[in-house]
Amino acid sequence: IVGTWSSKANTVFTGPGFYDPVDELLIEPALPGISYSFTEDGYWEEAIYQITPNPRNHSCPSAVLIFQHGKYTKADNGTLTLTPFKIDGRQLLSEPCNDGGVSVYTRYNQTEVFKAFQVYVDPYHGRWRIDLIKSTGEYMQPLYLAYQPPQMLPTITMNPTATAEYGLDLSLSERIKRSLENRYKTNAIKKDSLNYSLWWWSSASMMALGAIMFVVS
Repeated sequence: IVGTWSSKANTVFTGPGFYDPVDELLIEPALPGISYSFTEDGYWEEAIYQITPNPRNHSCPSAVLIFQHGKYTKADNGTLTLTPFKIDGRQLLSEPCNDGGVSVYTRYNQTEVFKAFQVYVDPYHGRWRIDLIKSTGEYMQPLYLAYQPPQMLPTITMNPTATAEYGLDLSLSERIKRSLENRYKTNAIKKDSLNYSLWWWSSASMMALGAIMFVVS
């Protein structure tokens, strides 16, 4: 389960590219999708970008961006519980036909419980995949391993007091800024679906073998 997992579009990832905790900005990806990250020591993070069509007016879809992070537990029966740092979650909701073009930015706090999860190599895509199964038994859309170790924001409460309406305290702000400055120095390694070196050498070998067989014949 350890790593950063992303939906098939591969455009939404957890980490500083989705949420800037210093300026409290949610950054819209190119395409909708979801991403979850998990650490070895029990921390998680999610990034969600969803677009919902408006059946009455197709030119007015609604869109939502959600960031949460916190701690997770795995029960003996396979249940996975994601408990957020309740004052850190953020949501940006856009309903262009109802909000006058002004999106609504609010705090967000939602504990998530999955009755089970499965991690395996997808036989079709050849990539590591995780299936998260909701408490209703419904499967979420499949997520594929994108980074390992995970690409995440600091696993701390970034707004440590419930009355922190005017931003972070200076020392914490500086720590997070340093983390964001190091975003391109992360040790997270992007996971590709294919080993291209192996593919190239295999192709070259097959071509050489074909040439030899042609000459012999």
